[in-house]
Amino acid sequence: MTGKSNVALVTGASRGIGKAIATALARAGYDLLITARTATALETLATQLARETGQRVEYRHGDLRDPELPESLIEAAVDAFGGLDLLVNNAGATKRGPFLELSEDDWQDGFALKFFGAVRLSRVAWPYLKLSGGQVINIIGAGGRTPTAEFTIGGSVNAGLMNFTKALADQGLADGVRVNGINPGPILTERLTGRIRQISHAQGIDTEEAASRMVQAQKVMRFGEPEEIANVVAFLAAGGGTFIHGALLDVDGGSTKGL
Repeated sequence: MTGKSNVALVTGASRGIGKAIATALARAGYDLLITARTATALETLATQLARETGQRVEYRHGDLRDPELPESLIEAAVDAFGGLDLLVNNAGATKRGPFLELSEDDWQDGFALKFFGAVRLSRVAWPYLKLSGGQVINIIGAGGRTPTAEFTIGGSVNAGLMNFTKALADQGLADGVRVNGINPGPILTERLTGRIRQISHAQGIDTEEAASRMVQAQKVMRFGEPEEIANVVAFLAAGGGTFIHGALLDVDGGSTKGL
């Protein structure tokens, strides 16, 4: 794709980590197709990034639980920009709670969105990434390495995605496609700030104290910011880590204690 901007597709891009990743990539000179379920938030972000960076930013809204959506997203990116250089699989939240209170539907939903969304998108994108010598970056989660009773679905999905990332990287050696995963620890997204507010209310303390207690309980240095995950994506996307392949990068403030 000589003479053109590189092209990235970012899922879960309307807020939080995905929004920060899309912003970092646009600032790094990428044209973007961003996707999430909320069209209005995507439209606002696309307009903002195009105005700020001068890059072309397209958006498509949809639910990655739909098995047909990945193909239409890749087609939209290729039709708009002529190819694809980077796929960032970021979409997917899973339900927390005690194991015996989680339903069959909760488990099915967790895998349908995050795990199978990433698998299907990677499969459809692969021929284009092979052509461009591109990359897949999976945003996974430190919970896949450190199981907890309250995070059985998320931990299982994340562990599966780690295995998938490693296996796909092995295929990437043959096809010239780099594949890496990033495992965020506790990041100050809307989801985490919501949990902080819940603890604040339940314990009758202010949100600052609630956050401090959570940091201590999770044994991390602090909570991270979405931009700190985006910075790692931008580093990989800019070619700064061309020897990094098949890696699972823990960006978690020390929450992962194992090797």
